[in-house]
Amino acid sequence: MRNINSVKREFLKKWMWGIRKYSSQKKNMSLLERKKAIKLSADLAMASTRNKTTRWSKALIANASKDGNNKVHTEHVLGSSPPPRRVRKSSTNYSHGTRIRSCRNTWRRNRAVHRPKDRSVASFIAKKLVQKRTRRLKSLLPGGEFMDGVSLVEETLDYIQSLKAQVEVMRCLVTASELMILNPS
Repeated sequence: MRNINSVKREFLKKWMWGIRKYSSQKKNMSLLERKKAIKLSADLAMASTRNKTTRWSKALIANASKDGNNKVHTEHVLGSSPPPRRVRKSSTNYSHGTRIRSCRNTWRRNRAVHRPKDRSVASFIAKKLVQKRTRRLKSLLPGGEFMDGVSLVEETLDYIQSLKAQVEVMRCLVTASELMILNPS
């Protein structure tokens, strides 16, 4: 993982540049459009500080470039390179949701036959809890639904570091703007 201060500097530079580019395209923005521009610029700046080396950054860029309105802004922030290709789903023919429903139905039909013994109830419950939390983590991490367990943990740690840098930069900007309002020179 990179030095947090260099990540913050790079994020701030790219974020401010992205906001300027977006606001130069549209002169009169509504509050909702401003909010969207700030969020989009922050996501793209955060993803581009990772130089498209992580799956979550590729997923953020791909999600931003899906929308036709955001595509132009995405290209301005990232340069003229085409958006990254989406990560392929698993090799099975059916979707993840179908697989989960199928597993649940199978489990319900067979639970009387395969009920865990008393001594393994705790491990059974723990295993189900880990599976549930892993699914939840995959849904929170951009592109996480296509990752295995080890990659998921590594990408999550990197994503958390980037989010932490983003929050700290935004917090510093808010503090600086409050000081400017209170002490105009």
